[in-house]
Amino acid sequence: MSTKRVLVAYGTKHGATAGIAEQIGKTLREDGLDAVVLPADDVHDVRAYDAVVLGGSLYAGHWSSKAKHCAERNAESLRHRPVWMFSSGPLDRSAEEHDIPPVSAVAREMQLVGAREHMTFGGSITAHTPGFLAKALTRQGKGGDFRNPERIQKWAHHISAELVAA
Repeated sequence: MSTKRVLVAYGTKHGATAGIAEQIGKTLREDGLDAVVLPADDVHDVRAYDAVVLGGSLYAGHWSSKAKHCAERNAESLRHRPVWMFSSGPLDRSAEEHDIPPVSAVAREMQLVGAREHMTFGGSITAHTPGFLAKALTRQGKGGDFRNPERIQKWAHHISAELVAA
């Protein structure tokens, strides 16, 4: 049996979502899958992959337009393979305390491509994050890195298990 090829694509503004995607890709590779991690803008054809994980950052309740456009551009092909979606956003521990349902835009994209599952992970805005809003939030003490590597790895292992069992 050949190794399953998995695309992990992400739409990010300042890199926090890219970090989650990289962690997912690394975990999938550790589980024996051939995982490729790419920015959503660079994904124009998903047919070379057996499965896709697509993630996007959340800002003010809106999912990354880069991730959204990737889903729409590849919708026909995505409907014919397993797809998982994730969001990165809350700047607190809420994503660890309870499941956060996808925002309406993500729910629409999930329905469009027939995604199996969605997960929301905490986001990250630190003193190193570029932009006026990031600087203002960190000055107000509202920033921080709320990405939980163990939770990200656990979800990636779950995806691996589903793909290996298929």
